[in-house]
Amino acid sequence: MTRASLDAIVGHCQRLLRPERFNDWDGAVNGLQVANRGGVTRLAAAVDASTATLELAIAARADLLLVHHGLFWSRAVPWTGWRYRQIRLLVENDLAVYSAHLPLDAHPRLGNNARLCAALGLKNPHPFFFTRGRFLGQRASARLPRRDLGDRLGRALGRPPLVLPGGPAVCRKIGVVTGGAGGELQLAAAEGVDTFVTGEGPHWTFALAEELGLNVFYGGHYATETFGVKALAETLSRKFKVPWTFLDHPSGL
Repeated sequence: MTRASLDAIVGHCQRLLRPERFNDWDGAVNGLQVANRGGVTRLAAAVDASTATLELAIAARADLLLVHHGLFWSRAVPWTGWRYRQIRLLVENDLAVYSAHLPLDAHPRLGNNARLCAALGLKNPHPFFFTRGRFLGQRASARLPRRDLGDRLGRALGRPPLVLPGGPAVCRKIGVVTGGAGGELQLAAAEGVDTFVTGEGPHWTFALAEELGLNVFYGGHYATETFGVKALAETLSRKFKVPWTFLDHPSGL
């Protein structure tokens, strides 16, 4: 059984993702969130860190869990109730947790947006969606009927998207920002796309999409953000010669 160093894996992730360059949401912690005794024999990847995914990682005999949405988004005290159960699971099972939020959205090769663009067959993507001091998404030129793009997205995600058909019937300038960017349609439109692919958005965006002349595809927050953690786990598995598994725990949202 190959045993890799947790410090070596974390160091590689830090060099690869450069989380220090990102101004993430308040409370988000990118990087190693929970340590273990220092060794890694099996990796697990999940979109969200929760009690359920910790239990799945333990059942898979993983000792490092890679996640997009980490354990910490606000004050993590006191350690009571469900928070205590999480800490106990982590310590008793020697499970480490590494989280990468915006750094894994924006990575040009391993990121959620890069991998979703590739799955959609979009060629030569460019940086897109400038916010929080960086471009987080990608955009590409195409000549793709709206129906065909919806079919491609459904195949890539394993579920049909919700389509707001506010823009042209043929999509020519397509922007992709996975997750919960539906509240930022004006930013997407201002950067010149006629079609915006993201995870989820609020009700009022239907009328706004019509006003902006923008096609919007909502593929699901969870479904659009499975790509990055899989790509990161696969890369680490090859480099450090340890197996990996994806823990599918969909929210349906």
